[in-house]
Amino acid sequence: MSYQERRALVALFGTISINAVYLSYMLPRQPIEDAYSPEVFRFWGGFFLVLILVSIIFEIILTIVFSILNTIATREAEPDITDERDKLIELKASRNSFYAFTIGFLVAMIALVLDMPPSTMFLVMMLGGVGSQIVDHLSAFWFYRWGV
Repeated sequence: MSYQERRALVALFGTISINAVYLSYMLPRQPIEDAYSPEVFRFWGGFFLVLILVSIIFEIILTIVFSILNTIATREAEPDITDERDKLIELKASRNSFYAFTIGFLVAMIALVLDMPPSTMFLVMMLGGVGSQIVDHLSAFWFYRWGV
């Protein structure tokens, strides 16, 4: 398995684990009030701001730890060169991620049109964002494993 494949799988595991832990920690703290009260919107605003911050910090730590452990285990340094194939794979994975996020966003808007509470829309948007990250990492793994 190549370095890029291992990196994509570690990023996939990290994305799933941090979002699952954060979601399981925060959802029980959701205010049980009127669906349109300011407290509900304040909760979801804080939910997304903290999630973004935690995800960025966790991704940085995970990347550093992966690089160290990979170097220790394989006795190979991280490849310094990114060629056209790497850039093409990154672009195609980003494209697939964008499509997945767009679908998640549309489903969230459909939830509002169907008169579901705003919490449902926020939850669908969060799951759409996580789904798009998963699609990005799986696409990168797929393209590295089986070609572009």
